Amino acid sequence: MLTVSEENYLKAIYKILERSGETNASTKAIASELGTSPASVTDMLRKLSDKELLNYEKYYGVSLSREGQRLALELIRKHRLWEVFLCTQLRFAWDEVHEIAEQLEHVQSDELIQRLDEFLGYPKFDPHGDPIPNKNGSFTFRQQSVLSQIRNKDSEVLILGVRTHQKPFLQYLDTMSIHPGRKLKIRQYNSFEKIHTLETEQHEIIHLGHEISSEIWVRLA
Repeated sequence: MLTVSEENYLKAIYKILERSGETNASTKAIASELGTSPASVTDMLRKLSDKELLNYEKYYGVSLSREGQRLALELIRKHRLWEVFLCTQLRFAWDEVHEIAEQLEHVQSDELIQRLDEFLGYPKFDPHGDPIPNKNGSFTFRQQSVLSQIRNKDSEVLILGVRTHQKPFLQYLDTMSIHPGRKLKIRQYNSFEKIHTLETEQHEIIHLGHEISSEIWVRLA
């Protein structure tokens, strides 16, 4: 059985590789992801390498072994299922669930997670729009673009999710009732200032700058 810290490292490495598209994650990137020192990272990488959970070569970074990837996906699956449960059943806001799910993802009962998945109706995406791997580690993917890339006037978009889960960002979106499942119509795009002028289904007008619109996943409605 792995420690909580070891599990966190596996998940962090998976996320770094997923975001970057690279085959290896550097010690510096892992230290930044986990908020720890490079020396601590190096020690942990050696331990995980000894357990054959990753492939570690000094100066070249690390990649997950097949077993390491399986365990990382299990953690991600549990985390995102717990986020769905916390939002839909316990009415937590989407900016409140991440830290709680970080604790619950380390529960070791496979039976509990399978029953949780069944109870929730086998959700494919979490409250932030991230795909939930099934028990075999497979994801459901969908076509999506960031809002900043869609600029044609009168285009209608459906919000699918967000790229960042930082609490201030999610709380800011809440002030405009922007969340997955909501439709918006592009009324204008200012190419100089990179600002979207959008109309909600309630005919409210909102303005989003590039920094915000580039963090929102959408598809044409």
